[in-house]
Amino acid sequence: MQSQDVAPRPPASAAGPVVDVEQAEAALVEHYPRLVRLAYLVLPPGPGRGRRVMTAHALVQRALPRGRASTPAIPAQSAGQNDDPGYALVRLQVVRAALEAGLPLRRRAWPRRAQLPSALPRVWGLKLFPHSGGADEPALEQELSALTGPARAAYVLRGLDGLGDAEVRRVLTAAGVADPAAALREADGVPERHRLLQSAEFDACALQARPTDLLRRRQHTRAALAAAAALAVCGALVALPGGGWGRDGAAAPVYAQNPAAEAALDPGKLVRVGPAAWKSATRTGFAVWPARGDRLGDTALLRRALAVWARPGEKVRVSVTPGTAAGGPPGPPQLLYAGTVDNARVVILYDGLRIARYAEPKESTAGAVLDLARVDGATGAGAAAVVLGRSDGNVRYLTAPWVKRTAERDLLEPDSGAMDLTVTDGITAPLAGPAAGGACTSWNVLQVTDSSGTHLLSDLGELVPARLTAGSPGDPREVAGSRALHDWAPYACSLGAVRARGVRSVNAWRFAEQPLPGGAGTADWVCTRAETWRGDGTRALAQIRTPGGRFASIAAKADDAPACGPRDPHALAGVLWKAKSGSWYLLAAGDGDTASIRATGGVEATASGHLLSARAKQGAQAELAGTLKDGRSVQGLH
Repeated sequence: MQSQDVAPRPPASAAGPVVDVEQAEAALVEHYPRLVRLAYLVLPPGPGRGRRVMTAHALVQRALPRGRASTPAIPAQSAGQNDDPGYALVRLQVVRAALEAGLPLRRRAWPRRAQLPSALPRVWGLKLFPHSGGADEPALEQELSALTGPARAAYVLRGLDGLGDAEVRRVLTAAGVADPAAALREADGVPERHRLLQSAEFDACALQARPTDLLRRRQHTRAALAAAAALAVCGALVALPGGGWGRDGAAAPVYAQNPAAEAALDPGKLVRVGPAAWKSATRTGFAVWPARGDRLGDTALLRRALAVWARPGEKVRVSVTPGTAAGGPPGPPQLLYAGTVDNARVVILYDGLRIARYAEPKESTAGAVLDLARVDGATGAGAAAVVLGRSDGNVRYLTAPWVKRTAERDLLEPDSGAMDLTVTDGITAPLAGPAAGGACTSWNVLQVTDSSGTHLLSDLGELVPARLTAGSPGDPREVAGSRALHDWAPYACSLGAVRARGVRSVNAWRFAEQPLPGGAGTADWVCTRAETWRGDGTRALAQIRTPGGRFASIAAKADDAPACGPRDPHALAGVLWKAKSGSWYLLAAGDGDTASIRATGGVEATASGHLLSARAKQGAQAELAGTLKDGRSVQGLH
């Protein structure tokens, strides 16, 4: 790979608008995931994905200049029409640092700051790397790795931030690139697959963890302890006890032959369910799915899938949803699918608690991927579909045998109708997945119909799509009909806040309608709550939508709290709102069981009933507390 030098930094006098440190810091915090993704993509892939993740975070966290107290203002690179100057400044610092970090170290020359290892962030005993995407992402990463650093930065700035060539040239020049035009010409050699840059494959903030080499770590620990003991006794011999049980008791040695373990890895003992078993079953779940696909007889493929599940190698990209056990199957699992999907060979297995997806490129076994997701207790709509593969921003599903019809629907356009999807042997035609980053202009979901009704399922970056419902927490209903679809539309983009959290279902509950001061119309208050397969890790978002706004704004959120859920079907939230007259108000609302609301702190006010509106100052902060009709207290979401 040819290297392209990075020229010295341009003088600060060539900069555009002036940005103070606080504004730059606010931009960094607000756009942190986007900046980390940018750094991750610009960095060379050589050191390994785990080290690359840590380096990307370190570069972004060091993007603010030193000497905050003595540097009240910082010149920033000119921003585009849709960029705020603070973000443009931090983006420039990240691009410059990522390019410098990719330069080779030179003899008799001091390394630059970005080339030095960072003390923070630091993780011990774990390897962190992004979730795996589809079959196209590794190919794009390989093409980007063949580019020079400036060309890679040009491609990423075009695709991730949507900059034109003139803006890219200005950013590269400010970052110290000697020949930006050459970088742009080199980037033109890579096909424009910019949507792939938003894939979970390159999201260095939504990470999965695996242990480091445990055997080597154990050996090093034992060696250190032995050396310390030998030093303490001045070279006395340390005798190992002879006989007796080891610390694993009567367990067989590691990797010893075991009948149960061998049965779990034998393709001939895979459980295969007949195509009509679901019709007579008392419970519709993954256990009654038939085996499908064009490679059901490929014993070698099935053997590789089982072996990788039991003991994935270092080069296998493993993705495990939160709360899901990462070990192999306890016995022979059930085969749901084995076949070719786009450019990959895919195997879907089920062990009663988890779904496992093994995928490998069609031409080789290099670049294998293993995804694991917890699905215990899944029935009906919760077991209606599994992600077969993602490619170029599209998703293919394998649907349950009881699904009668599948369609694609844009949740942001409730009046546009659903488009039928072709299904072949349970496999849907590819449908556009929801946006993984950047502007939220659409949110496509899978609509399935069975004997119980119509259900909406949203891909949240995991194996099993999340079920969407609407209504009160005690009686959530399917998102069917014009009213339910219109209720969900303003809040669809908030689903991105619960991506990759092991979400089982998301319910949208309109808990209040509040008249706005000055006759400005009526605002809707909605609480969206995400439930997970593991029970904990829930997230509730209180959102408000004012008249004329297409999307709602998140007013408050709560993690691992019972609010807006079946255990505590109540909500209380507030937000500062600016009237057209320029006056600021504190708006607060509770559900229909709220008898009174009290605000303290930056705003002192009380109101009877479940609505409160009070004059406030810009930036005021208040604590909310309410009393329910039965006398119990309720606290506001933060």
